[in-house]
Order: sequence, then structure tokens, then C-alpha cells
Amino acid sequence: MYGGGGENMQKDVIDFKFCDELVEEFKQVVKHPVRSKSSVYYVGVDLGTACVVTVVLDENRKPVAGAYEYADVVRDGMVVDYIGAVDIVRRMKAELEEKLGVEELVYAAAAIPPGTDTLDGGAVKNVVEAAGYLITSLEDESTAANKVLRIQNGAVVDIGGGTTGISIFKDGKVVYVADEPTGGTHFSLVLSGAYRKTFEEAELFKRDRANHKEILPVLKPVIEKVSAIISRHIEGYQVDSISLVGGTCCLAGIEEIIEKNTRIPTYKPIDPMFVTPLGIAYSCTDKER
Repeated sequence: MYGGGGENMQKDVIDFKFCDELVEEFKQVVKHPVRSKSSVYYVGVDLGTACVVTVVLDENRKPVAGAYEYADVVRDGMVVDYIGAVDIVRRMKAELEEKLGVEELVYAAAAIPPGTDTLDGGAVKNVVEAAGYLITSLEDESTAANKVLRIQNGAVVDIGGGTTGISIFKDGKVVYVADEPTGGTHFSLVLSGAYRKTFEEAELFKRDRANHKEILPVLKPVIEKVSAIISRHIEGYQVDSISLVGGTCCLAGIEEIIEKNTRIPTYKPIDPMFVTPLGIAYSCTDKER
């Protein structure tokens, strides 16, 4: 049976200090790239449903540059606009090379929703390679996120724009992965109907933290569906904590609803949006995959 103790469960706070500090460093270098000499650069490319993110680390695995752009080139974890995705990643690559003052960023890692390697792993790999990188790693998103979360035991849940990905860890090793449709896109569809907004307007409305308290009750049924997905996949495993990442988890209060429904202590870093991209960059090596 999975962990959890109902109303009387004990919560031991998970230490996200390393992760939070790394995310803050990344947000700073997005604005102010660090033009320091490095023998090698490690790049992480996250092709998200709502946002494409590129992270650059130096030889010491410190963030030195990055970029992100909201885009509609991936849906439900699948690349639907191949040319558009290549154009975005290639443009980001050129801009980051110029900002860093380097001739070329060579090595990159990417990630895919858990369990979809036979479906879309090739497309993601091809996008990154077509943009001019050598692919050195292609992991599932929630496992990549744990490179910076550093969870030894528990579940890492990446709630992205299109899907919810789950990785279960035991003694720091992945023992189970799964992925199901339902994510931020579904939140926006609900808000679009409830507030009579276009999908694009609903997306912007959802991202504004000032609206989170108002929209949380409206989105509660979708969050409960996400909770049911998590509960179904962790059943049979000893899971004593859930760590949330992904842009959709920026919604204030989402962790409380998931915890109540799964009956498992649930946590998230200060800014869960950039955890997976940073983990992807941490997966990068200087040897072609």
C-alpha cells in the first residue's frame, strides 16, 4: 500500500534549498547572462506544451544563461508543429551563443513525458538535433527534474501543459514511471468556459498569480482528476511524499488539494516551472547519445 495517514498524517518538510537556489540563479542569468570562460557548456532543452525553455550550465554546472518562450508547438506531450519547434530552439541557440560570446553551444539534453519514448522520443530528439545540437541524453521529465530535487524516496510529479508525469523513487533509483493526459491545457479549457474567455485569454488569466485564489475552486475538479491519476499510479508502492514540478504547479494551493485527495504529504519548490528544464540540463554530458 502507498503511504499516507489521513487527517493525522505527519509532515516532514522536504528540503528544496538546492533546487530553489538553482532556480533563482537561473532566473537571474536569463536577465543577465554570465560571460565567463568555460571548457564546456551543458544545455537542457524542454519542449513543453505551453512553454519552450533552454538552460545553459557551465563546466561547474552553474547556470550562465537561459531563455524561455510561450509557444503552441507541443500538445499533450506530443510535437505537433515540428518546423515551429525547430525554429524556436534554433533561434534560442543563436541568441544564447551571442549573449555568452561563444562560437557554438554543442551538447544538449532533452526530455519526454514518462513512458512515451516509443511514441515521441524520436520527434523530440530530431527537433533538438535539427536546431544544431548533439543530443547526449533523453530522459523522462519527472526523472530529469529529480536531478535537482534530489528526492531519495517518494514520487516526483511533473504537471505540465498537456500531461501529468509520475516517477517513483526508491533509494534514489527510479522504480516506476507513468504519464497521462491532463494538465494546464485542461485548466485553461475549464476557465475558458467558466469565464467565457478565448483559450488564449484563459491562459493569460491563469498565469496571473493575482487570480489564483479566485480560480482555484473553479479548477478543483480538474485538480482532483490529477490527484486520482497520481493515486492510481502510486498504488502498491511505498510513497510517503509527493513533490510537484511543472508550470501548472505554479497555481497557488494546488498542492493542498492534491495532498487532501491522495492523503500523502505533498510539496512543491518555490518556483516549480523551471525545475524540469534545469534537471534536463543536469542530465547533459559532453558525449553524444
